[in-house]
Amino acid sequence: MGWNFRRSIRLGPLRFNLSKSGVGTSVGVPGFRVGKDAKGRNYQQTSIPGTGVYRRDYSGAPAQQASSVWKYILIGFAVLLAVLRAIFRGR
Repeated sequence: MGWNFRRSIRLGPLRFNLSKSGVGTSVGVPGFRVGKDAKGRNYQQTSIPGTGVYRRDYSGAPAQQASSVWKYILIGFAVLLAVLRAIFRGR
């Protein structure tokens, strides 16, 4: 197995993932992300934050990918807004 490289740059819920294959992007909150990898494949990722345990599922047909990713991006933003709302209500 060869050497791998990965680096990510975070801008709030948006993340740019840099690798040997190129640049990918994703958006989400801890535990849930959707994005496009450096090879152009759309994915949805769930994880247990802080453990390194995650599952990444790639979308099916290319025609279906665009609508599927936007659906998950909207869900991700809704979750983010709900979390922020809960945090600021607690103050």
